[in-house]
Amino acid sequence: MDMATALRDLGVTGDVLTPAEKSLLDRDGFLPLAGVLSADEVAAFNRRLAELTAAEGGRAGTEVHQEAGTDRLADLVNKDPMFTVCFSHPRVLAAIHHVLGDFKLSSLNSRAALPGQGHQSLHADFGHPVEPGAYQVCNSIWLLDDFTPENGATRVVPGSHRRGTLPADEMPDPAATHPDQISLLAPAGTVIIFNSHLWHGGTQNQTTSPRRAIHSYFTTRPQPQQLDQQTYIRVNTYNHLTPAHHHHLDVHA
Repeated sequence: MDMATALRDLGVTGDVLTPAEKSLLDRDGFLPLAGVLSADEVAAFNRRLAELTAAEGGRAGTEVHQEAGTDRLADLVNKDPMFTVCFSHPRVLAAIHHVLGDFKLSSLNSRAALPGQGHQSLHADFGHPVEPGAYQVCNSIWLLDDFTPENGATRVVPGSHRRGTLPADEMPDPAATHPDQISLLAPAGTVIIFNSHLWHGGTQNQTTSPRRAIHSYFTTRPQPQQLDQQTYIRVNTYNHLTPAHHHHLDVHA
């Protein structure tokens, strides 16, 4: 199977994103997609993530990464079929394809910034700068709580994906506030696509509740995955997915 066939089979057509949406993604490096998940779906995701967090305890997130001040889970591809939408929703895939061209899922993880925690330095999700248009990684944040100024919303520097530099190249302290940064504020159920070369980072959660999200992270096909999907894929997971899903995961029987 090739990329065009896989996209077609999952409902990605040429009009899934508007020209204006593509232009915003190109210019700013991020694009909010409103209402991808219903309120009931958000609640179901949060219930399942809470169950998994409790069940995994201190092992949670170890397949990829653990982070102080957060609850993390990894390898969600294998942990419930409900998460399949996170690497198969047509509007999300259309946006990822617009940024990366021929892509595959790199990892599917969750991150909840705990009260008083969650601040990150500005960073990009690739080890070195790239020229504009030569993008290798792209992320999607599935908002499972409203992102507000108080609860640790992600901050970004619009257009920084086109600078050809990393935050540490220009900032004495990437943990500090950048004069051009904005916070990505949106209601739960929104998915925010962002070019992962965009300078970004979590902010401190100043509320008394976790701020929850899923990160569906993609890379170009020649790049290694953050989690080797072929190594981790379970037989029952493989069997409930379609050939188009297999292509996007880069897995085979």
